[in-house]
Amino acid sequence: MMFLLSKQKDTALLLEADNKAELIQQLRLHPEAVVILDYTLFDFTGADELIVLHERFKTADWLLFSDELSVGFLRQVLFSSMAFGVVLKDNSKEEILTALQCASRKERFICNHVSNLLLSGNNQSAAPHPTLQNALLTPAERSILKEIALGKTTKEIAAERNLSFHTVNSHRKNIFRKLNVNNAHEATKYAMKAGIVDLVEYYI
Repeated sequence: MMFLLSKQKDTALLLEADNKAELIQQLRLHPEAVVILDYTLFDFTGADELIVLHERFKTADWLLFSDELSVGFLRQVLFSSMAFGVVLKDNSKEEILTALQCASRKERFICNHVSNLLLSGNNQSAAPHPTLQNALLTPAERSILKEIALGKTTKEIAAERNLSFHTVNSHRKNIFRKLNVNNAHEATKYAMKAGIVDLVEYYI
């Protein structure tokens, strides 16, 4: 892929990122970049997180270059924004080159295989984003949810706020119950989508 990119006349600068933190750092420096992303090898937890990152850097364009991706994932990402395109690793060299040429012009490209997947058999619309019920949480719960999303333990939150472990743990249980989530990872995804924690802040 790097070789093919180096042959593109319109490519001014090639940079690599090995994880989300590095990618965010590069996007902060080059917000209008075209991101060619091997989603299956990257450390994203799901489509929601990828969509949130695009929302943070709205002027960037994305070309997913991966192995086979699920129809549900493709629908959610591709229907979320025209900024996302996709080409698969087992596509022909000609189709990959066409995808790169489109990407260099910031034009959307969806390979034939994915187009056929989206059009065949399954006519269900993309799953809508769950409604973000911010009003469910009190200001104190929103604040504690932010701390949870930033990776702090119940003990650490209690110490910083001069609260008992039991009090913070009760807040934690109430937050999980109200949001209908089962663990800190699901709560963190909610916090990102609801804007309670900024994605860049999350990875600093």
